Amino acid sequence: MRILLVEDEENISEVVKLNLEMDDYEVVHTDNGREAIKLFHEQHFDLLILDVMLPEIDGFQICEQVRLTNLDVPIIFLTAKDTAPDRITGLKKGADDYLTKPFNLEELLLRVQNLIKRSAKVPGNTPEIYDFGENQINFKTYEARGVKGEFNLTKKEAMLLKLLIDRKNEVVSRQQILQSVWGYDVYPSTRTIDNFILSFRKYFEKDPRNPVYFHSVRGIGYKFIYE
Repeated sequence: MRILLVEDEENISEVVKLNLEMDDYEVVHTDNGREAIKLFHEQHFDLLILDVMLPEIDGFQICEQVRLTNLDVPIIFLTAKDTAPDRITGLKKGADDYLTKPFNLEELLLRVQNLIKRSAKVPGNTPEIYDFGENQINFKTYEARGVKGEFNLTKKEAMLLKLLIDRKNEVVSRQQILQSVWGYDVYPSTRTIDNFILSFRKYFEKDPRNPVYFHSVRGIGYKFIYE
């Protein structure tokens, strides 16, 4: 699970990030409100933790911007603004929870865990047989049809394809792919993932050098694009 932490107090962000990572979350941190909105639109996150008082764009505005396009991702405010009107404002903007500083770290971790559990998508939201363009994938039998005809996918290929398609039009990070497809115990090199993407382009792209569906996002991960 990926968390966007938006906090400009360095001592707090370091402690929160470290403890979330010890609980096996992938944490992306920024201390700037404008950068937070940019990151949210470029990547997939399972939860947001927002301070209110931030450079350029405050946390209330970030929450408002996020809710214009996404009503599902859980949002927790973690802030020194502790008056009742502040809490009411945060909840009205669309936050799911509001925790004031100073805070109990264990309480924050429990709130994060509960919100992520509550909002977790049911796995398997991609249909068993999936069509895109002139291509087709059967995720049950691993049979596929691509630009050169019919063939069989390996189990790992099917797992990676399903992850990308489940998150279509969103960037999926390399770490997320490694954890979801290979698990926590065996981490291949990121070059292995690159080779899988190259194979997908050969299977499904009319011009593999100018891909329509399978894109690499430098420094972050990969994206499957399809309307």
